Amino acid sequence: MTGLRRALLLAFVLGLGFSITLSESALAALTLLWLWRLRDPAVRASQTWPLLGPLCAFAAATLLSAALSAEPGASLVASKGLLLAAALWVTADAVPGGEEAQRFLSTLTLVAAAAACMGLLQVLACPGEISGPGMLRWFFHRCDRARGAFSIYMTLAGVLNLVLLATLPRLLARERRAWLGWAWLAMLLGLGATYTRGAWLGFALGVLGVVAVARRGRLVVAAALLAVAAIGLLAPGPLGHRLRTMGDPAEAGVKERRYMWQSGMRMWAEQPWLGVGPGGVKRRYAEFALPEAFKKRTGHVHASAAARHRALVPERLIDLFALAGTAAEVAERVGAIAGVPGLRRLVMVPQVPGQGFVEREELLREFADTVMGRVG
Repeated sequence: MTGLRRALLLAFVLGLGFSITLSESALAALTLLWLWRLRDPAVRASQTWPLLGPLCAFAAATLLSAALSAEPGASLVASKGLLLAAALWVTADAVPGGEEAQRFLSTLTLVAAAAACMGLLQVLACPGEISGPGMLRWFFHRCDRARGAFSIYMTLAGVLNLVLLATLPRLLARERRAWLGWAWLAMLLGLGATYTRGAWLGFALGVLGVVAVARRGRLVVAAALLAVAAIGLLAPGPLGHRLRTMGDPAEAGVKERRYMWQSGMRMWAEQPWLGVGPGGVKRRYAEFALPEAFKKRTGHVHASAAARHRALVPERLIDLFALAGTAAEVAERVGAIAGVPGLRRLVMVPQVPGQGFVEREELLREFADTVMGRVG
């Protein structure tokens, strides 16, 4: 049974870096194995149950909020995320000693570094959208941001963020393995290549928290953090742009986040104690969305512009043209294309690598005003 537990733990760690389905399946199997082992009184007595009180209080508050919400059935179903709390106790049972914990963290670090390298390769060698089936099309799909093997860049950013902070104390230790510095650098670069500003901010705050309690290396870490921020601010391309616009209130993404916070405050004012229940924000967000906000719902948009185009225009022959030049030059070429007999619809999508959905939609409006307006 020990061999099975180690194999499942390895699958869980690999899944954390490359596959949510694998990690969830391995965690489910580990949980069942853990519950089976709890039949033994000696195993039950050996359990440490970290954070038992806070997690039980959180679960009780969540279930009470679900029961008193406007849609208790849907809210209770949405509360299934509470089961993930068992991951803490399952992992603590699978790595009971210091040596096992160090081995677990080392394996997780190598897996996360490999995922980061995968994401860096996607961004650095991004050829744009590749048509047709195959591994290359899957690998470089939406390669304007590092996403690794996940479907969206934010998942990779979250994984790298946590592993970077978890391994920072080991990096500051007097005795450390030589490979750790290289792995940490790869993860840091991978986090940068996701262009996820929320993850960047969370990482910076996490580093400051670690530095506050660290026994050594405080000045080195603080100086390194400032140096990375300075280099990023001066960097050309989307990395520097996203860093420089983090505090710009007129920037599209910043405005949308401010609108979301304002909508959230309105929801909180209606139910200040227990909230609208698990899943309630997603169900009711449209009621509280501000009129000036672009996004009237929560969630993420995974479909590319070309995929949305194909969904809107099914079973038609779509010709793709790559146009470059000034606005006047592009307008002249579009005018020539629009004059083709029998052409019923013309859809133009500017390509904007390294920017988010909100920024793309804002640029679409500008593009329509500056180019399409001249054609029509």
